[in-house]
Amino acid sequence: MATENSIMTKRVYTKIVGTGSYIPSRAIGNDYFRNYTFFNSKTKLPLEKTNDEIIQKFKEITNISERRWITDDLLNSDMAALAVKDACESANIDPETLDFIIVGHNYGDVSPGSTQVDLLPSVANKVKAKLNIQNPACICHDIISGCPGWTQGMIVADAYIRSETYTRGVVVGSDVLSRISDPHDRDTMIYADGSGATIVEAVESEEPTGILSHSSRSDSVNYWNLLTNGDSFNPDLNGNLQYIKMAGHKLYVYAISYVPEVVKQSIEKAGLQLSDIKKVLIHQANEKMDEVILKNVFKLYDEKNIPEGIMPMSIEKLGNSSAATVPTLLDSILKGRMEGQTINEGDYIILCSVGAGMNINSIIYKV
Repeated sequence: MATENSIMTKRVYTKIVGTGSYIPSRAIGNDYFRNYTFFNSKTKLPLEKTNDEIIQKFKEITNISERRWITDDLLNSDMAALAVKDACESANIDPETLDFIIVGHNYGDVSPGSTQVDLLPSVANKVKAKLNIQNPACICHDIISGCPGWTQGMIVADAYIRSETYTRGVVVGSDVLSRISDPHDRDTMIYADGSGATIVEAVESEEPTGILSHSSRSDSVNYWNLLTNGDSFNPDLNGNLQYIKMAGHKLYVYAISYVPEVVKQSIEKAGLQLSDIKKVLIHQANEKMDEVILKNVFKLYDEKNIPEGIMPMSIEKLGNSSAATVPTLLDSILKGRMEGQTINEGDYIILCSVGAGMNINSIIYKV
């Protein structure tokens, strides 16, 4: 006869059952920017350094060699739809069975040759239309949360599923930054395009699985303007045009100062130790910055030895595609497209992002 202590209670957890992505075919190497004219942000005069010097320094800081930009025949919502289609095929599910579509992004659709953003209707609704999903019970909405758009979407999806409001949905991170970046700003070399999607569904389990915990932080009073929109650094351009603008050094200091503590909080909420973590999938913003963040996480645990390969990086070839970096990285590893990187059943992994707002999310996930 089973005792009271031996009876395990099943709980509902949010599990990723399929992943997908769309990586643009257009590869832009660093040499592409040799003929650009970069301006000083303060003086609004051309930089005195040669482009060769600028590009070399950029590579040293970010480790970006190339990035992917969307082709002129596609919009952000097209990429997102293709990523969702890929994820549904990977999960072997009919898109009509989705209860929700959540898309994290920053600028909606931006047409080639324009900086005009299109946010209405939502990208999620456009995805539903482009995939011809007829089910009226499938709800759609977007999340504007900077680079953490996908991680914030996963947190919302977890709330939907744990509350038993919905049982299956898709969360997308998708951004086109190439069309909203200032060609006279060195930071334009950072920005990339891409889309990643994850199918999530409710799983009943006696043992904790899927999303175990998450921690978040938002600092808007003192840090809202670290990533925003602004005029071109070239004063001759029309002042009505707005481009993505980043206070790079201040953002770097913010990220290395605050992300580690949020990561530690998420680990503690899950009842785990740092040694339990097998992979850290962090927003691909700047490789040197991510390395310092990881080092500072280990410092919080008085650990000096960082396991080799614990933090996979895709930024060297894909650049910074904002809300898309973490889900595309996850998809790439799970489908065996990243050499030397695997994620196995039972692994505890961290899904983490930091960006405009400023916003930080860290999710602990058991595969």
